[in-house]
Amino acid sequence: MLSLVLFSALSAPAGEAEDWKKAESVHLANIRQLTTEDNFVRAGEGYFSPDGKSVIFQAEEKGSGNPFYQIFTMDLETRKFRRISPGVGKTTCAYFSPDGKKLIYASTHLDPDAKRHYAGELKVREQEKQAKKRRRYTWDFDSTFDIFEADLDGGHRKQLTTAVGYDAEGSYSPCGKYIVFCSNRSGDKNLELYIMNADGSNVRELTNAPGCYNGGPFFSPDGKRVIFRSDRKKKDHLQIYVIDADGKNERVLTEDLDWVQWGPYWYKDSRHIIYAAADHSRPGRPNYDLYWMDVETKKKARITHAPGADVLPVFSPDGTKLMWTSTRDGRMPGAQLFIADFTPPKE
Repeated sequence: MLSLVLFSALSAPAGEAEDWKKAESVHLANIRQLTTEDNFVRAGEGYFSPDGKSVIFQAEEKGSGNPFYQIFTMDLETRKFRRISPGVGKTTCAYFSPDGKKLIYASTHLDPDAKRHYAGELKVREQEKQAKKRRRYTWDFDSTFDIFEADLDGGHRKQLTTAVGYDAEGSYSPCGKYIVFCSNRSGDKNLELYIMNADGSNVRELTNAPGCYNGGPFFSPDGKRVIFRSDRKKKDHLQIYVIDADGKNERVLTEDLDWVQWGPYWYKDSRHIIYAAADHSRPGRPNYDLYWMDVETKKKARITHAPGADVLPVFSPDGTKLMWTSTRDGRMPGAQLFIADFTPPKE
């Protein structure tokens, strides 16, 4: 996450809107908004359930009094949603277990000062409102984040990580036996990737890149590799890496350091990925779009063309749907979740 600009203040004139919508229609059809401003100030980072019938996501609920994200699930047919996190503090990075019976997410609700942070965030927002200027998006790597397991309704919550430091950004392996996550538990502020058993035991380090951030990891559908993001070549300028699940054969997939390229997610074939990228060398706010890549050849194809930010893309288990976080035309007050039918680029 780091210091990334996720929102664009620009919107497209009518003629240009038709152009970008036409360009997107090559790969996306039936684009619709899943979460709305009626219920959420902002929402995003959604993931599908194993059966593809529901999603889990983070959102700031309207009228809750908590300006930070909480975790929600939504039935895709009825659009009914429910909060499954405690409602206190911050949460992030939720994910369903492969058998569809459990879920995990990171939370700071055990922090005794969790509620005291609300006032500071609300004060900054009021200052932004008065100045009519939005701050750069940053992620603070709160040291009170830990990973929790719960039932689908949020019950039987169990703490999986207890080490001092940031533990978050977790996701399951396809077999359900392991969780890969980001942590600075080593105490030297290095944010590395770790793998642990699904019950929180046997934690072992996957990456070793001192002095930088390594995060956002996901196992490939065949369980053999992990895709992730890192700023090891230029601070805050994330690039995409892949590594074998045993820590071998690590390699970089994107290397243009004028760009920030992040949020990768696997397609069902374990060969292609989708991710968000933007050129930071141009003046003004960079605009993020989604890109498809063959991880073997590094061949790319652009998927979105909207003037608003498009980030954090994920596929449904069968690969027919794409879901992502977006401001679409750039005029939305906060990002929301969108979903579309997906047609892969032709090789």
